Formats: sequence, structure tokens, C-alpha cells
Amino acid sequence: MRRLAAFLLWLALTVGLGGAAHAADPRLVPDVSSRAIEIQYSFTGEELLLFGAILYPGQRLPDDRADIVVVLKGPVRPIVLREKRRVAGMWVNANSIRLRTSPGFYAIGSSRPIEQLVDERTAAIFELGLSNLSMSPTGFSESRKLERFENGLIDLYTRQGLFYQNPRAVEITEGVLYRARIPLPARVPVGTYRAETYLISKGRVLAVASRDVQIRKAGFERFVALAAQRHGFLYGLSAVLLSLVLGYGASALFRRR
Repeated sequence: MRRLAAFLLWLALTVGLGGAAHAADPRLVPDVSSRAIEIQYSFTGEELLLFGAILYPGQRLPDDRADIVVVLKGPVRPIVLREKRRVAGMWVNANSIRLRTSPGFYAIGSSRPIEQLVDERTAAIFELGLSNLSMSPTGFSESRKLERFENGLIDLYTRQGLFYQNPRAVEITEGVLYRARIPLPARVPVGTYRAETYLISKGRVLAVASRDVQIRKAGFERFVALAAQRHGFLYGLSAVLLSLVLGYGASALFRRR
């Protein structure tokens, strides 16, 4: 709430000074409720607030009010998808495909459904919507096969809360202030995220603005993650020794009983 109050105060000062009076196009002034989110053992999810303002030239609102689309995306990494088939009563890996730029998390919210705001070409260029994500498959792949794998990934991540789409998530007040809440699941991946805001009117993207958000582990979870990353051999050896000790202790306890 402090960040939101400070933002509104800054906005009032900016408008009062006429900072946008000479702008040719409307501008976006975005912000997020938290620039850094820490994940600890008790983390059960969080809600990130994306908010901001639309600054119109001369401080005059147009007759046709613009729409807002917000996107939270990251971290992007390669992923291998495998398709299982039942052969002779057993499930085995069949086809596979590698995607170079698959986001670990993608959420999009808008003031109206995307198909009512822009055409398919514009939506594909700006990757607006789950069906317009560009995941860059490696090697040649049939369009039907690629579509099947991508739809499977989208369905899986949507059920896990890692992909999210809400065509009514953005609220616009007085045609100037906007806000949207994006839910973050408990298993959200760590990394750098980009919160993007798009100003759209009459099928055109008038302005784009973004902010970075860091999601990172904290406390003991951060210690374990850093140990595994920086000292992989020692971490693996410690894990094996700990398993042996716990297994021996459990067996000794059962023998006494």
C-alpha cells in the first residue's frame, strides 16, 4: 500500500506540472506491488499487483477509451517435452521435442478479451495470449506435432497454476488509473520476471512499458540452492551420506522395536 500511495502522489505531481502536455502519444507509467518476492519453506503463493496510469497528451481523455493488457512472464529456459505411449502393456517414451524459449511462468490479464482488442497478427507479434507464445522449437517439426506438444504443455502448466489467463483481470478507473492482480502459485520458479503493460486502442498497440520482478529463494532454501549450484559434488556427496545415516538410523530403530 505504501508503494501505491507513493505512486499516486508522484502521479499527481507529474500531471500538475504538465509533464505529459507535449507528448505526441499517450504514455504508460507502470509499477508493481513488489519488485522482489522471497520464497521460504512456508511460502504458499502470493498475489502480485500490477498498477499504473495512462498519461494522455494535454491531459485530455479521448472519446474512445483505451484498453490495458498486462503480462507477467519468466524465466525463459529450454525444455524437452516427451510423449508417452503404451507399448506391450508398458508406458514408454515415444516422440519428443525441444523448445528453446519456454517460459516457466506466464500470466496475462486484460480489460477485455484479447480477440476483441487486436487481430491475430498483432497478438502473435506481441505474444498476447497463451495460444500466441513463441517457444522456438529446435529442428524441423510438423505443425500438427508441434501444436500437440505445445497444447499439452499449456494444459499441464495451466492446471499447475504456472500459466494463467484472465480477460477481465484489469480494472481501469476514470480512464486513467489501472490495476490487475496476478496470482503466483506456491511452486512458481525462481528467476527474473518481466511485468509488461500494453496500451491498446482501435486494434493498435499505442504504448508498451515494463518492470522487472525478482523471485528468489530465502533462508535455508536459498542456502541449499546455492550449495547445489556452487558446490555440486560436495552437495551430492552430502546428500548421499545423509541418506545413508537416516536409513541406518531408521533400520536400527525398527530392530529395537
